[in-house]
Amino acid sequence: MRLSKYILPTQKEDPADATVLSHKLMIRAGLVKKESAGMYAYLPLGFRVLQKVTNIIREEMNRADGQEFLMPEMTNADLWKESGRWDLMGAEMIKIKDRNNLEYALAPTHEEAFTSAVKSVISSYRDLPVTVYQINTKFRDEIRPRFGVIRSKEFIMKDAYSFDLDENGLDDSYQAMRKAYRRIFERCGIETIPVEADSGTMGGSNSEEFMVPSEIGEENLLLCNGCDYRANQEKAEFKRVNSEKEEAKSLEKVDTPNIKTIDELVEFFKEDSTKFLKSVIYMADEKPVMVVVPGDREVNEHKLKNALGCLELDLAPDSVVEEITNAKVGFAGPVDNENIRKLFDISVENLCNCITGANETDKHLVNVNPGRDFEIKEKFDLISATDGDKCPTCGKEMYVKKGIEVGHIFKLGDKYTKAMGVSVLNEQGKSVTPLMGCYGVGVTRTVATIVEQCNDERGIIWPKSVAPFQIHLIGIAKKAEEISEVDEIYETLLDNGFDVLYDDRKKVSPGFKFGDADLIGIPIRVTVGKDFFNNGEIEIKLRSSTDKTNISKENLVEKIKELVK
Repeated sequence: MRLSKYILPTQKEDPADATVLSHKLMIRAGLVKKESAGMYAYLPLGFRVLQKVTNIIREEMNRADGQEFLMPEMTNADLWKESGRWDLMGAEMIKIKDRNNLEYALAPTHEEAFTSAVKSVISSYRDLPVTVYQINTKFRDEIRPRFGVIRSKEFIMKDAYSFDLDENGLDDSYQAMRKAYRRIFERCGIETIPVEADSGTMGGSNSEEFMVPSEIGEENLLLCNGCDYRANQEKAEFKRVNSEKEEAKSLEKVDTPNIKTIDELVEFFKEDSTKFLKSVIYMADEKPVMVVVPGDREVNEHKLKNALGCLELDLAPDSVVEEITNAKVGFAGPVDNENIRKLFDISVENLCNCITGANETDKHLVNVNPGRDFEIKEKFDLISATDGDKCPTCGKEMYVKKGIEVGHIFKLGDKYTKAMGVSVLNEQGKSVTPLMGCYGVGVTRTVATIVEQCNDERGIIWPKSVAPFQIHLIGIAKKAEEISEVDEIYETLLDNGFDVLYDDRKKVSPGFKFGDADLIGIPIRVTVGKDFFNNGEIEIKLRSSTDKTNISKENLVEKIKELVK
Protein backbone atom coordinates (compact mmCIF):
# COMPACT_ATOMS: atom_id res chain seq x y z
CA MET A 1 0.00 0.00 0.00
CA ARG A 2 1.37 3.37 -1.04
CA LEU A 3 1.12 5.87 1.78
CA SER A 4 0.47 8.67 -0.71
CA LYS A 5 -2.89 6.97 -1.43
CA TYR A 6 -3.61 5.73 2.10
CA ILE A 7 -5.86 7.34 4.70
CA LEU A 8 -3.48 7.74 7.64
CA PRO A 9 -4.10 10.97 9.58
CA THR A 10 -1.19 10.86 12.05
CA GLN A 11 -0.88 13.61 14.65
CA LYS A 12 2.08 15.10 16.49
CA GLU A 13 0.14 16.17 19.58
CA ASP A 14 -1.92 14.14 22.01
CA PRO A 15 -5.70 14.66 21.74
CA ALA A 16 -7.00 16.88 24.53
CA ASP A 17 -9.58 14.38 25.81
CA ALA A 18 -7.24 11.36 25.95
CA THR A 19 -5.95 10.43 29.40
CA VAL A 20 -4.33 7.02 28.85
CA LEU A 21 -1.45 6.06 26.60
CA SER A 22 -3.33 3.61 24.36
CA HIS A 23 -6.03 6.20 23.62
CA LYS A 24 -3.43 8.84 22.79
CA LEU A 25 -1.40 6.57 20.53
CA MET A 26 -4.38 5.06 18.74
CA ILE A 27 -5.61 8.55 17.81
CA ARG A 28 -2.16 9.90 16.96
CA ALA A 29 -1.21 6.85 14.87
CA GLY A 30 -4.40 7.15 12.84
CA LEU A 31 -5.93 3.87 14.03
CA VAL A 32 -9.26 5.26 15.21
CA LYS A 33 -11.36 8.41 15.08
CA LYS A 34 -13.74 9.43 17.83
CA GLU A 35 -17.32 9.77 16.62
CA SER A 36 -18.93 10.56 19.98
CA ALA A 37 -18.53 9.64 23.64
CA GLY A 38 -17.76 5.93 23.75
CA MET A 39 -18.00 5.42 19.98
CA TYR A 40 -15.05 5.12 17.60
CA ALA A 41 -14.57 4.58 13.89
CA TYR A 42 -11.73 2.23 12.96
CA LEU A 43 -9.67 3.78 10.17
CA PRO A 44 -7.84 1.54 7.65
CA LEU A 45 -4.66 1.03 9.72
CA GLY A 46 -6.62 0.26 12.88
CA PHE A 47 -8.99 -2.02 11.02
CA ARG A 48 -6.06 -4.08 9.74
CA VAL A 49 -4.90 -4.64 13.33
CA LEU A 50 -8.44 -5.50 14.35
CA GLN A 51 -8.60 -8.08 11.57
CA LYS A 52 -5.29 -9.63 12.66
CA VAL A 53 -6.55 -10.01 16.24
CA THR A 54 -9.90 -11.34 15.00
CA ASN A 55 -8.19 -13.92 12.79
CA ILE A 56 -6.11 -15.20 15.72
CA ILE A 57 -9.24 -15.55 17.85
CA ARG A 58 -11.11 -17.29 15.01
CA GLU A 59 -8.26 -19.73 14.38
CA GLU A 60 -8.03 -20.72 18.05
CA MET A 61 -11.80 -21.03 18.44
CA ASN A 62 -11.97 -23.25 15.37
CA ARG A 63 -9.03 -25.27 16.68
CA ALA A 64 -11.09 -25.86 19.85
CA ASP A 65 -14.01 -27.11 17.69
CA GLY A 66 -16.02 -23.90 17.94
CA GLN A 67 -18.62 -23.27 15.23
CA GLU A 68 -19.02 -19.68 14.10
CA PHE A 69 -22.41 -17.94 13.87
CA LEU A 70 -23.39 -14.37 13.08
CA MET A 71 -26.30 -13.37 15.30
CA PRO A 72 -28.58 -10.31 15.07
CA GLU A 73 -27.28 -7.40 17.10
CA MET A 74 -30.86 -6.43 17.95
CA THR A 75 -32.43 -9.09 20.19
CA ASN A 76 -36.08 -9.64 20.99
CA ALA A 77 -37.20 -8.58 24.48
CA ASP A 78 -39.12 -11.86 24.84
CA LEU A 79 -35.83 -13.79 25.05
CA TRP A 80 -34.58 -11.57 27.87
CA LYS A 81 -37.88 -11.82 29.72
CA GLU A 82 -37.83 -15.60 29.34
CA SER A 83 -34.43 -15.77 31.06
CA GLY A 84 -35.42 -13.19 33.68
CA ARG A 85 -32.76 -10.65 32.70
CA TRP A 86 -34.84 -7.96 30.98
CA ASP A 87 -34.84 -5.91 34.19
CA LEU A 88 -31.72 -7.42 35.76
CA MET A 89 -29.34 -5.98 33.15
CA GLY A 90 -30.12 -2.47 34.33
CA ALA A 91 -29.52 0.86 32.62
CA GLU A 92 -26.49 -0.33 30.63
CA MET A 93 -28.73 -2.32 28.30
CA ILE A 94 -30.02 -0.13 25.48
CA LYS A 95 -33.71 -0.87 24.89
CA ILE A 96 -35.65 0.26 21.83
CA LYS A 97 -39.08 -0.15 20.24
CA ASP A 98 -39.92 -0.58 16.58
CA ARG A 99 -42.82 1.04 14.70
CA ASN A 100 -45.12 -1.74 15.94
CA ASN A 101 -44.20 -0.96 19.54
CA LEU A 102 -42.33 -4.27 19.92
CA GLU A 103 -39.42 -4.15 22.36
CA TYR A 104 -35.82 -5.06 21.56
CA ALA A 105 -32.38 -4.70 23.08
CA LEU A 106 -29.16 -3.75 21.37
CA ALA A 107 -27.43 -6.83 22.69
CA PRO A 108 -24.80 -6.32 25.41
CA THR A 109 -24.28 -10.11 25.31
CA HIS A 110 -25.94 -13.08 23.59
CA GLU A 111 -26.62 -15.88 26.12
CA GLU A 112 -30.35 -15.80 25.45
CA ALA A 113 -30.07 -15.51 21.68
CA PHE A 114 -27.61 -18.40 21.37
CA THR A 115 -29.59 -20.56 23.79
CA SER A 116 -32.69 -20.03 21.67
CA ALA A 117 -30.78 -20.80 18.45
CA VAL A 118 -29.17 -23.96 19.80
CA LYS A 119 -32.47 -25.12 21.31
CA SER A 120 -33.90 -25.35 17.80
CA VAL A 121 -31.13 -27.65 16.48
CA ILE A 122 -30.39 -30.11 19.33
CA SER A 123 -32.60 -32.90 20.59
CA SER A 124 -30.34 -35.78 21.62
CA TYR A 125 -27.14 -36.54 23.51
CA ARG A 126 -25.68 -37.28 20.08
CA ASP A 127 -25.86 -33.54 19.28
CA LEU A 128 -23.64 -32.69 22.27
CA PRO A 129 -21.16 -31.37 23.14
CA VAL A 130 -21.29 -28.30 20.94
CA THR A 131 -19.54 -24.92 21.20
CA VAL A 132 -20.85 -21.99 19.18
CA TYR A 133 -19.42 -18.50 18.87
CA GLN A 134 -19.53 -15.21 17.03
CA ILE A 135 -17.34 -12.13 16.61
CA ASN A 136 -19.78 -9.26 16.60
CA THR A 137 -20.66 -5.79 17.88
CA LYS A 138 -22.04 -5.30 21.38
CA PHE A 139 -23.69 -2.26 22.97
CA ARG A 140 -23.58 -1.08 26.57
CA ASP A 141 -24.77 2.34 27.67
CA GLU A 142 -21.78 3.05 29.91
CA ILE A 143 -22.48 5.81 32.41
CA ARG A 144 -18.95 7.12 31.91
CA PRO A 145 -17.18 5.89 28.76
CA ARG A 146 -13.42 6.37 29.13
CA PHE A 147 -9.95 5.29 28.11
CA GLY A 148 -10.80 5.26 24.41
CA VAL A 149 -11.92 1.83 23.21
CA ILE A 150 -11.09 0.20 26.56
CA ARG A 151 -14.49 1.22 27.96
CA SER A 152 -16.87 2.29 25.21
CA LYS A 153 -20.55 2.10 24.37
CA GLU A 154 -20.07 0.13 21.18
CA PHE A 155 -17.38 -2.54 20.91
CA ILE A 156 -16.51 -5.80 19.20
CA MET A 157 -16.55 -8.97 21.25
CA LYS A 158 -16.01 -12.65 20.66
CA ASP A 159 -18.63 -14.50 22.67
CA ALA A 160 -18.84 -18.30 22.75
CA TYR A 161 -21.23 -20.72 24.43
CA SER A 162 -20.77 -24.41 25.11
CA PHE A 163 -23.60 -26.90 25.62
CA ASP A 164 -22.87 -30.20 27.37
CA LEU A 165 -24.83 -33.17 28.66
CA ASP A 166 -23.36 -33.19 32.18
CA GLU A 167 -20.84 -31.64 34.59
CA ASN A 168 -17.92 -33.70 33.25
CA GLY A 169 -18.65 -32.51 29.74
CA LEU A 170 -18.95 -28.89 30.89
CA ASP A 171 -15.61 -29.15 32.67
CA ASP A 172 -14.00 -30.48 29.47
CA SER A 173 -15.41 -27.58 27.46
CA TYR A 174 -14.36 -25.06 30.10
CA GLN A 175 -10.80 -26.41 30.20
CA ALA A 176 -10.61 -26.34 26.40
CA MET A 177 -11.52 -22.66 26.45
CA ARG A 178 -8.97 -21.94 29.21
CA LYS A 179 -6.27 -23.38 26.94
CA ALA A 180 -7.60 -21.57 23.86
CA TYR A 181 -7.59 -18.23 25.67
CA ARG A 182 -4.01 -18.69 26.80
CA ARG A 183 -3.03 -19.35 23.18
CA ILE A 184 -5.02 -16.37 21.90
CA PHE A 185 -3.36 -13.83 24.17
CA GLU A 186 0.08 -15.35 23.77
CA ARG A 187 -0.25 -15.14 19.98
CA CYS A 188 -1.43 -11.52 20.29
CA GLY A 189 1.83 -10.76 22.10
CA ILE A 190 0.42 -9.66 25.44
CA GLU A 191 0.99 -10.86 28.99
CA THR A 192 -2.16 -11.87 30.85
CA ILE A 193 -2.84 -12.99 34.41
CA PRO A 194 -5.78 -15.43 34.75
CA VAL A 195 -7.63 -14.75 38.03
CA GLU A 196 -10.68 -16.08 39.87
CA ALA A 197 -13.61 -13.77 39.30
CA ASP A 198 -17.19 -12.98 40.24
CA SER A 199 -19.80 -14.09 37.69
CA GLY A 200 -22.02 -11.04 38.23
CA THR A 201 -25.25 -10.85 36.22
CA MET A 202 -24.09 -13.70 33.96
CA GLY A 203 -24.64 -16.16 36.80
CA GLY A 204 -23.03 -19.55 37.16
CA SER A 205 -20.28 -21.01 39.32
CA ASN A 206 -16.67 -21.14 38.15
CA SER A 207 -15.44 -17.91 36.60
CA GLU A 208 -12.00 -16.81 35.43
CA GLU A 209 -10.86 -13.47 34.04
CA PHE A 210 -7.82 -12.85 31.88
CA MET A 211 -6.21 -9.62 33.02
CA VAL A 212 -3.53 -7.52 31.37
CA PRO A 213 -1.37 -5.90 34.09
CA SER A 214 -1.68 -2.13 33.73
CA GLU A 215 -1.62 0.91 36.00
CA ILE A 216 -4.71 2.23 34.21
CA GLY A 217 -6.61 -0.98 34.96
CA GLU A 218 -9.96 -0.57 36.68
CA GLU A 219 -9.69 -3.96 38.37
CA ASN A 220 -7.62 -4.73 41.49
CA LEU A 221 -6.05 -8.18 41.45
CA LEU A 222 -4.94 -10.05 44.56
CA LEU A 223 -1.87 -12.15 43.76
CA CYS A 224 0.15 -14.50 45.97
CA ASN A 225 3.86 -15.06 45.47
CA GLY A 226 3.77 -18.20 47.59
CA CYS A 227 1.32 -20.16 45.43
CA ASP A 228 -0.83 -19.87 42.31
CA TYR A 229 -3.72 -18.04 44.00
CA ARG A 230 -4.98 -15.24 41.72
CA ALA A 231 -8.30 -13.43 42.17
CA ASN A 232 -10.11 -10.27 41.25
CA GLN A 233 -10.73 -8.15 44.35
CA GLU A 234 -14.47 -8.53 43.74
CA LYS A 235 -14.06 -12.26 44.39
CA ALA A 236 -10.84 -12.54 46.43
CA GLU A 237 -10.89 -14.22 49.81
CA PHE A 238 -8.23 -14.02 52.50
CA LYS A 239 -7.26 -15.82 55.68
CA ARG A 240 -8.72 -14.00 58.67
CA VAL A 241 -6.46 -13.23 61.61
CA ASN A 242 -8.43 -13.39 64.86
CA SER A 243 -7.82 -10.61 67.34
CA GLU A 244 -6.56 -11.47 70.79
CA LYS A 245 -9.35 -12.24 73.20
CA GLU A 246 -10.00 -9.64 75.88
CA GLU A 247 -12.19 -9.68 78.92
CA ALA A 248 -15.48 -8.04 78.04
CA LYS A 249 -15.83 -4.58 79.56
CA SER A 250 -18.97 -2.72 80.54
CA LEU A 251 -20.89 -1.02 77.76
CA GLU A 252 -20.63 2.78 77.86
CA LYS A 253 -22.13 5.65 75.89
CA VAL A 254 -19.77 8.51 75.03
CA ASP A 255 -20.45 12.01 73.71
CA THR A 256 -18.86 12.45 70.26
CA PRO A 257 -20.12 15.83 69.05
CA ASN A 258 -20.05 16.02 65.23
CA ILE A 259 -17.47 13.19 65.04
CA LYS A 260 -18.66 10.77 62.35
CA THR A 261 -15.91 9.29 60.19
CA ILE A 262 -13.55 6.48 61.16
CA ASP A 263 -10.55 8.81 60.86
CA GLU A 264 -12.17 11.35 63.18
CA LEU A 265 -13.11 8.62 65.64
CA VAL A 266 -9.60 7.16 65.62
CA GLU A 267 -8.22 10.57 66.53
CA PHE A 268 -10.88 11.21 69.17
CA PHE A 269 -10.62 7.85 70.97
CA LYS A 270 -6.88 7.37 70.34
CA GLU A 271 -7.62 3.81 69.22
CA ASP A 272 -6.64 1.84 66.14
CA SER A 273 -9.29 1.61 63.39
CA THR A 274 -9.53 -2.16 64.00
CA LYS A 275 -11.36 -1.42 67.27
CA PHE A 276 -14.32 0.13 65.46
CA LEU A 277 -17.41 -1.31 63.81
CA LYS A 278 -18.51 0.41 60.63
CA SER A 279 -22.25 0.27 59.95
CA VAL A 280 -23.34 1.17 56.41
CA ILE A 281 -26.97 1.30 55.30
CA TYR A 282 -27.85 0.30 51.72
CA MET A 283 -31.01 0.05 49.69
CA ALA A 284 -31.23 -3.48 48.26
CA ASP A 285 -34.05 -3.65 45.71
CA GLU A 286 -35.45 -0.57 47.47
CA LYS A 287 -35.38 -2.22 50.93
CA PRO A 288 -32.97 -0.93 53.60
CA VAL A 289 -30.28 -3.22 54.98
CA MET A 290 -27.46 -2.53 57.44
CA VAL A 291 -24.00 -3.97 56.75
CA VAL A 292 -21.56 -4.17 59.66
CA VAL A 293 -17.82 -4.59 59.00
CA PRO A 294 -14.58 -3.93 60.91
CA GLY A 295 -13.65 -0.24 60.96
CA ASP A 296 -10.42 -0.73 59.00
CA ARG A 297 -12.20 -2.45 56.11
CA GLU A 298 -14.35 -1.48 53.13
CA VAL A 299 -17.63 -3.15 52.19
CA ASN A 300 -17.22 -5.27 49.04
CA GLU A 301 -20.43 -4.45 47.22
CA HIS A 302 -20.08 -7.35 44.78
CA LYS A 303 -19.95 -9.83 47.67
CA LEU A 304 -22.78 -8.00 49.41
CA LYS A 305 -24.97 -8.12 46.32
CA ASN A 306 -24.36 -11.85 45.98
CA ALA A 307 -25.17 -12.42 49.66
CA LEU A 308 -28.42 -10.50 49.36
CA GLY A 309 -29.34 -11.92 45.96
CA CYS A 310 -30.59 -8.49 44.95
CA LEU A 311 -30.82 -6.87 41.54
CA GLU A 312 -30.12 -3.28 42.58
CA LEU A 313 -27.83 -2.05 45.37
CA ASP A 314 -27.23 1.59 46.31
CA LEU A 315 -26.22 3.52 49.40
CA ALA A 316 -29.31 4.62 51.30
CA PRO A 317 -30.13 8.35 51.12
CA ASP A 318 -29.59 10.40 54.28
CA SER A 319 -33.34 10.60 54.91
CA VAL A 320 -33.60 6.79 55.11
CA VAL A 321 -30.56 6.52 57.40
CA GLU A 322 -31.95 9.13 59.75
CA GLU A 323 -35.38 7.47 59.83
CA ILE A 324 -33.89 4.04 60.67
CA THR A 325 -31.35 5.21 63.26
CA ASN A 326 -33.27 8.18 64.71
CA ALA A 327 -29.98 10.05 64.36
CA LYS A 328 -27.99 12.09 61.90
CA VAL A 329 -25.78 10.28 59.39
CA GLY A 330 -22.56 9.02 60.95
CA PHE A 331 -23.94 7.53 64.14
CA ALA A 332 -25.46 4.22 62.96
CA GLY A 333 -24.70 0.99 64.81
CA PRO A 334 -25.98 -2.58 65.28
CA VAL A 335 -26.96 -2.24 68.99
CA ASP A 336 -30.66 -1.75 69.88
CA ASN A 337 -31.72 -1.40 66.27
CA GLU A 338 -34.19 -4.13 65.39
CA ASN A 339 -36.13 -2.33 62.65
CA ILE A 340 -33.68 -3.20 59.86
CA ARG A 341 -32.15 -6.38 58.45
CA LYS A 342 -28.47 -6.64 59.43
CA LEU A 343 -25.68 -8.52 57.67
CA PHE A 344 -22.30 -8.94 59.35
CA ASP A 345 -18.91 -9.70 57.94
CA ILE A 346 -17.58 -12.96 59.40
CA SER A 347 -14.75 -11.07 61.11
CA VAL A 348 -17.14 -9.22 63.40
CA GLU A 349 -18.04 -12.20 65.59
CA ASN A 350 -14.41 -12.50 66.77
CA LEU A 351 -14.07 -8.84 67.79
CA CYS A 352 -14.47 -7.57 71.35
CA ASN A 353 -14.74 -4.26 73.19
CA CYS A 354 -15.50 -2.38 69.98
CA ILE A 355 -16.62 1.18 69.35
CA THR A 356 -19.66 1.88 67.17
CA GLY A 357 -22.44 4.36 66.56
CA ALA A 358 -25.15 4.55 69.24
CA ASN A 359 -28.06 5.31 66.84
CA GLU A 360 -28.20 8.65 68.59
CA THR A 361 -26.84 11.94 67.26
CA ASP A 362 -23.38 12.81 68.62
CA LYS A 363 -23.16 9.54 70.59
CA HIS A 364 -21.04 6.39 70.28
CA LEU A 365 -20.97 3.16 72.26
CA VAL A 366 -17.72 1.86 73.76
CA ASN A 367 -16.94 -1.75 74.74
CA VAL A 368 -19.50 -3.25 72.37
CA ASN A 369 -19.32 -7.05 72.19
CA PRO A 370 -21.01 -9.35 69.65
CA GLY A 371 -23.33 -11.88 71.24
CA ARG A 372 -23.79 -9.82 74.38
CA ASP A 373 -24.82 -6.48 72.89
CA PHE A 374 -26.21 -7.60 69.54
CA GLU A 375 -27.06 -10.89 67.84
CA ILE A 376 -25.41 -12.00 64.61
CA LYS A 377 -28.08 -13.80 62.57
CA GLU A 378 -26.57 -13.42 59.09
CA LYS A 379 -22.82 -13.50 58.49
CA PHE A 380 -20.92 -13.56 55.19
CA ASP A 381 -17.59 -12.60 53.65
CA LEU A 382 -18.46 -8.97 52.93
CA ILE A 383 -15.14 -7.12 52.83
CA SER A 384 -12.45 -6.63 50.20
CA ALA A 385 -9.11 -8.34 50.47
CA THR A 386 -6.24 -5.92 50.14
CA ASP A 387 -2.46 -5.58 50.00
CA GLY A 388 -0.72 -7.61 52.73
CA ASP A 389 -3.67 -9.88 53.54
CA LYS A 390 -2.93 -13.58 54.00
CA CYS A 391 -3.53 -15.90 51.05
CA PRO A 392 -6.53 -18.20 51.70
CA THR A 393 -4.62 -21.11 50.17
CA CYS A 394 -1.08 -20.94 51.57
CA GLY A 395 -1.24 -18.20 54.20
CA LYS A 396 1.50 -16.04 52.72
CA GLU A 397 1.04 -12.32 52.05
CA MET A 398 -0.75 -11.21 48.91
CA TYR A 399 -0.14 -8.05 46.92
CA VAL A 400 -2.38 -5.89 44.74
CA LYS A 401 -1.83 -5.30 41.03
CA LYS A 402 -4.08 -3.35 38.69
CA GLY A 403 -5.35 -5.01 35.53
CA ILE A 404 -7.50 -4.60 32.43
CA GLU A 405 -9.94 -7.43 31.71
CA VAL A 406 -9.58 -8.75 28.15
CA GLY A 407 -11.26 -12.14 28.54
CA HIS A 408 -13.74 -13.82 30.86
CA ILE A 409 -14.96 -17.42 31.01
CA PHE A 410 -17.89 -18.79 33.06
CA LYS A 411 -19.52 -22.06 33.96
CA LEU A 412 -23.16 -21.09 33.62
CA GLY A 413 -24.70 -24.47 34.42
CA ASP A 414 -28.42 -24.67 33.61
CA LYS A 415 -29.21 -21.00 34.37
CA TYR A 416 -30.34 -20.26 30.79
CA THR A 417 -31.17 -23.71 29.42
CA LYS A 418 -33.55 -24.38 32.31
CA ALA A 419 -35.18 -20.95 32.17
CA MET A 420 -35.65 -21.24 28.39
CA GLY A 421 -36.84 -24.86 28.36
CA VAL A 422 -33.92 -26.50 26.56
CA SER A 423 -33.80 -30.31 26.85
CA VAL A 424 -32.31 -33.32 25.10
CA LEU A 425 -32.73 -37.07 25.47
CA ASN A 426 -29.85 -38.89 27.12
CA GLU A 427 -28.70 -42.42 26.27
CA GLN A 428 -31.48 -43.86 28.44
CA GLY A 429 -34.10 -41.82 26.58
CA LYS A 430 -34.63 -39.53 29.57
CA SER A 431 -35.07 -35.78 29.08
CA VAL A 432 -32.22 -33.76 30.62
CA THR A 433 -31.28 -30.08 30.65
CA PRO A 434 -27.91 -29.31 29.01
CA LEU A 435 -25.29 -27.32 30.91
CA MET A 436 -23.74 -24.17 29.47
CA GLY A 437 -20.45 -22.34 29.55
CA CYS A 438 -19.86 -18.77 28.39
CA TYR A 439 -16.57 -17.41 27.05
CA GLY A 440 -15.88 -13.80 26.02
CA VAL A 441 -12.95 -11.85 24.56
CA GLY A 442 -13.07 -8.07 24.17
CA VAL A 443 -11.62 -7.76 20.67
CA THR A 444 -11.39 -3.98 20.46
CA ARG A 445 -10.18 -3.84 24.07
CA THR A 446 -7.47 -6.39 23.23
CA VAL A 447 -6.15 -4.05 20.53
CA ALA A 448 -5.92 -1.22 23.08
CA THR A 449 -4.17 -3.39 25.68
CA ILE A 450 -1.60 -4.46 23.10
CA VAL A 451 -0.83 -0.77 22.60
CA GLU A 452 -0.71 -0.26 26.40
CA GLN A 453 1.92 -3.00 26.74
CA CYS A 454 3.86 -2.55 23.50
CA ASN A 455 5.19 0.99 23.14
CA ASP A 456 8.04 3.36 23.89
CA GLU A 457 8.47 7.13 23.98
CA ARG A 458 8.26 7.32 20.17
CA GLY A 459 5.09 5.32 19.62
CA ILE A 460 3.66 1.83 19.20
CA ILE A 461 5.76 -1.34 18.82
CA TRP A 462 3.43 -3.90 17.26
CA PRO A 463 4.06 -7.62 17.85
CA LYS A 464 4.58 -9.23 14.43
CA SER A 465 1.42 -11.32 14.76
CA VAL A 466 -0.95 -8.34 14.88
CA ALA A 467 1.01 -5.60 13.08
CA PRO A 468 -1.00 -3.81 10.37
CA PHE A 469 1.85 -4.41 7.88
CA GLN A 470 5.02 -6.50 8.02
CA ILE A 471 7.29 -3.90 6.45
CA HIS A 472 7.40 -0.11 6.47
CA LEU A 473 9.33 0.90 3.34
CA ILE A 474 10.61 4.46 3.37
CA GLY A 475 11.80 5.98 0.14
CA ILE A 476 14.08 9.01 0.35
CA ALA A 477 14.42 9.92 -3.30
CA LYS A 478 14.22 13.14 -5.26
CA LYS A 479 15.08 12.33 -8.86
CA ALA A 480 12.67 10.46 -11.09
CA GLU A 481 15.13 7.61 -11.67
CA GLU A 482 15.68 7.26 -7.89
CA ILE A 483 11.93 7.12 -7.26
CA SER A 484 11.68 4.47 -9.97
CA GLU A 485 14.33 2.34 -8.24
CA VAL A 486 12.48 2.50 -4.89
CA ASP A 487 9.24 1.61 -6.68
CA GLU A 488 11.02 -1.44 -8.12
CA ILE A 489 12.07 -2.57 -4.63
CA TYR A 490 8.48 -2.11 -3.45
CA GLU A 491 7.20 -4.30 -6.28
CA THR A 492 9.82 -6.95 -5.50
CA LEU A 493 8.72 -7.11 -1.88
CA LEU A 494 5.08 -7.44 -2.96
CA ASP A 495 5.96 -10.17 -5.47
CA ASN A 496 7.57 -12.14 -2.65
CA GLY A 497 4.40 -12.06 -0.61
CA PHE A 498 5.30 -9.38 1.93
CA ASP A 499 2.71 -6.98 3.33
CA VAL A 500 4.24 -3.54 2.79
CA LEU A 501 3.34 0.04 3.65
CA TYR A 502 5.39 2.17 1.26
CA ASP A 503 5.98 5.78 2.31
CA ASP A 504 6.27 7.29 -1.16
CA ARG A 505 5.05 10.73 -0.12
CA LYS A 506 6.69 13.64 -1.88
CA LYS A 507 7.46 16.96 -0.24
CA VAL A 508 7.60 15.19 3.15
CA SER A 509 10.90 15.38 5.01
CA PRO A 510 12.85 12.22 5.95
CA GLY A 511 12.55 13.18 9.62
CA PHE A 512 8.77 13.34 9.36
CA LYS A 513 8.68 9.96 7.61
CA PHE A 514 10.85 8.35 10.31
CA GLY A 515 8.70 9.93 13.01
CA ASP A 516 5.55 8.47 11.48
CA ALA A 517 7.25 5.08 11.15
CA ASP A 518 8.11 5.05 14.87
CA LEU A 519 4.62 6.25 15.81
CA ILE A 520 2.85 3.63 13.68
CA GLY A 521 5.15 0.89 14.93
CA ILE A 522 5.35 -1.60 12.03
CA PRO A 523 7.95 -4.28 13.00
CA ILE A 524 10.45 -3.94 10.13
CA ARG A 525 11.57 -0.62 8.63
CA VAL A 526 13.37 -0.68 5.27
CA THR A 527 14.93 2.60 4.20
CA VAL A 528 16.06 3.23 0.63
CA GLY A 529 17.99 6.52 0.57
CA LYS A 530 21.31 8.08 -0.24
CA ASP A 531 23.33 5.04 0.91
CA PHE A 532 21.54 2.97 -1.70
CA PHE A 533 21.94 5.48 -4.47
CA ASN A 534 25.64 6.00 -3.59
CA ASN A 535 26.82 2.47 -2.81
CA GLY A 536 23.84 0.11 -3.19
CA GLU A 537 23.09 -0.43 0.54
CA ILE A 538 19.60 -0.64 1.95
CA GLU A 539 19.03 0.01 5.67
CA ILE A 540 16.98 -2.43 7.74
CA LYS A 541 15.85 -1.67 11.29
CA LEU A 542 13.52 -3.43 13.69
CA ARG A 543 11.05 -1.16 15.48
CA SER A 544 11.86 -2.97 18.73
CA SER A 545 15.60 -2.26 18.45
CA THR A 546 17.97 0.67 17.90
CA ASP A 547 20.33 -1.45 15.79
CA LYS A 548 20.47 -0.90 12.05
CA THR A 549 21.78 -3.24 9.34
CA ASN A 550 22.87 -2.35 5.83
CA ILE A 551 22.36 -4.94 3.13
CA SER A 552 22.53 -5.20 -0.65
CA LYS A 553 19.45 -5.18 -2.82
CA GLU A 554 20.19 -8.77 -3.88
CA ASN A 555 20.08 -10.03 -0.29
CA LEU A 556 17.09 -7.96 0.83
CA VAL A 557 14.36 -10.54 0.30
CA GLU A 558 16.19 -13.35 2.08
CA LYS A 559 17.06 -11.09 5.01
CA ILE A 560 13.45 -10.00 5.43
CA LYS A 561 12.23 -13.60 5.19
CA GLU A 562 14.58 -14.39 8.04
CA LEU A 563 13.29 -11.49 10.12
CA VAL A 564 9.64 -12.26 9.43
CA LYS A 565 10.14 -15.93 10.31
